[in-house]
Amino acid sequence: QVQLVESGGGSVQAGGSLRLSCVASGGTYAYYCMAWFRQAPGKEREGVAVIHTGGGSAYYADSVKGRFTISQDNASKTLYLHMNSLKPEDTAIYYCAARGAWDARTCRAVQIEFGYWGQGTQVTVSS
Repeated sequence: QVQLVESGGGSVQAGGSLRLSCVASGGTYAYYCMAWFRQAPGKEREGVAVIHTGGGSAYYADSVKGRFTISQDNASKTLYLHMNSLKPEDTAIYYCAARGAWDARTCRAVQIEFGYWGQGTQVTVSS
């Protein structure tokens, strides 16, 4: 079992920045796909960014490319989402997710593929 705990959400004005953190514990796989998803009120949960713990390129949703950066510190088992130039449409609950994966090429931001989820952290961007 993998436990995920997010933090770092909050309220910010448009154009501002936030950094989300997700601390992972437990688990038996050597490598994982780690991802950030978000769910806005009345909308489906969508993938924001994905990265493999073994390294390699990250995936970003078109809506956040150039503004958000996913990163990780494997020593502390912490996943980050650096969010810059925030917009009101970025307002959502942000979730950290994980699944065991040997091959980085299989990492996709597809909700159904992820079996481990954090509790979520609220991000509110005001105009």
